[in-house]
Amino acid sequence: MKLITKRAISMLWITVGALLASFSVASLLLPNDAIDYGTAGIAIIISKLTGLNLSLCVFFVVTPFLILGFIYMGRDFIIRAGWGSFVYMVGLAWFEELHVELNTEHFIAVAFGGAILGAGLSMILRFGGCIDGSEILANVGVDFMGKKFGKQLSMTSFLIGFNAVVYILAFFLIDKNSALLSLLVYIVATAVIDHFTDRFEAIKQVTIITKDPEEMINRIRHDLNKTCTVMDSQGAIAGENKTLICYVGYFELQRLREIIAEYKNRAFITVSTIDEIIK
Repeated sequence: MKLITKRAISMLWITVGALLASFSVASLLLPNDAIDYGTAGIAIIISKLTGLNLSLCVFFVVTPFLILGFIYMGRDFIIRAGWGSFVYMVGLAWFEELHVELNTEHFIAVAFGGAILGAGLSMILRFGGCIDGSEILANVGVDFMGKKFGKQLSMTSFLIGFNAVVYILAFFLIDKNSALLSLLVYIVATAVIDHFTDRFEAIKQVTIITKDPEEMINRIRHDLNKTCTVMDSQGAIAGENKTLICYVGYFELQRLREIIAEYKNRAFITVSTIDEIIK
């Protein structure tokens, strides 16, 4: 029952975050000649060039990335990501219909629009969701590079490269001022995201101290396809324990939290951010 409640709360916050993000794009950024970044930015460029409905463009652009996320990151992730993307698209259509357009000085619009967008995305990421296909692509790319070449890269390099393409397209296909304003949106939004999500692109080290590690290890291997380092440890009061160390990405962290929650009374857990793993 507790797990169901936690999942319901997660979906609620993802909903709120997606509505904030869609409000920022439809009511602040677009009326002031700025665009979103990532796959939403590509969808906006397509919509501006073709005149097609923005929500429909977002759907067609983000769907291949959601399929990729389902293949590589599993059902639980795609439920959150799919729901967040759906609410985001509905929010865009809704705010466009309401015509709540806050036309103001462009720099003010970029500052507040980027901050609101970052706040919305922070809520979504914090509770294991995602509405930007570029983040899915970056997560899959980092995982692939790690398994194929034993080289652990940061998601930042993938995201910067993807968004550089978006802004170059905006520069040449839409307007140079729009591209530069959109770059400021990216800087403001990512600064807010980093502040509230403890740098979601970094690797997370999860340390678990427990007396009964076997079932938890099996769940982590089966559900996340991750392994653990197991060490003997000694507690001053609890006595002999096992210490498990597991490294996961940000999008896998929410699922790991849910697994651990089932054994919470039998484990002590800490989560820390790792800048780099050298293999």
